[in-house]
Amino acid sequence: QVQLVESGGGLVQPGGSLRLSCAATGTIVSSIPMGWYRQAPGKERELVATIAWRSTINYAESVKGRFTISRDYAKNTVYLQMNSLKAEDTAVYYCKYGHNVGYWGQGTQVTVSS
Repeated sequence: QVQLVESGGGLVQPGGSLRLSCAATGTIVSSIPMGWYRQAPGKERELVATIAWRSTINYAESVKGRFTISRDYAKNTVYLQMNSLKAEDTAVYYCKYGHNVGYWGQGTQVTVSS
């Protein structure tokens, strides 16, 4: 069984930065991708960024150049550095481990507002 615990969310002003962390416990295989997704009120959950084996990285167009995903394989932790935050980045951010089905964390709220 895999458990994911996210942290680092909060309230930030537009243009600010936040760093999200997701610590995974259980049987973690390095070659299985981890990633970040988000869900804003009234919208479907969408991909933000994923990182796979050998650091193959994929970003949503809306966050390219502003967000950076990274993974510490020794700590089974994935990070999301978010810079130049915008109001439209406001959402609950979820960590995922796995391919199509996978495991999900409980989510952490990110609110970008002045």
